[in-house]
Amino acid sequence: MTRPRVLLVDDHRIVAEGLKRLLEADFELAGVVEDGRAMIEAARALRPDVIVADISMPHLNGLDALARLKQEDPGVKVVFLTMHAEVAYARRALEAGAAGFVLKHSAPAELVLAIRSALEGRTYVAPALAGEVFRAARDGAPPDAAASLTPRQREILALLAEGLAAKEIAGMLGISVRTVEFHKYRMMEILGLANSAELVHFAIKHGIVQI
Repeated sequence: MTRPRVLLVDDHRIVAEGLKRLLEADFELAGVVEDGRAMIEAARALRPDVIVADISMPHLNGLDALARLKQEDPGVKVVFLTMHAEVAYARRALEAGAAGFVLKHSAPAELVLAIRSALEGRTYVAPALAGEVFRAARDGAPPDAAASLTPRQREILALLAEGLAAKEIAGMLGISVRTVEFHKYRMMEILGLANSAELVHFAIKHGIVQI
């Protein structure tokens, strides 16, 4: 009998190795990658049944990587395994189409349960957050500020926070320096921030980049 194929995405190798040992008894490991861009490329090439990914990663965070994958394949299944125990993160993940949201300090069995739920077409939320998440959704609580940015803006913000210059970002993304600067100042306007330093602080605080 063919076992479900799982792609692991985490920039901490020790965590990834631990996950491999945890999951290999029940699932076939399709691969292990370390950032959001690699997640997109591996998902396209390997076509795993489920992707288990962190949120805070270099280059492109897990939420934005999921948004891109959803544009290409609405049926893609991503379970987030994260240190972020905040309702805002869980809501953003579910709004982006995540199949699960599990905390890294949870019991290992929770991750296995979340993967199996995703395979069955159900959504799993860590019990520690589930009540607040669904209450917030019911009450129509507003999303956090990062949700007001477009995927392209968040991508540029992540690269800015990693210390790349506008010219480097333009070359990496295949756009003009002027476009990079436009997005930068548009983000400052949307978020009510005064300078680049505040933008970087925002990116770190909201998990858009991990420093």
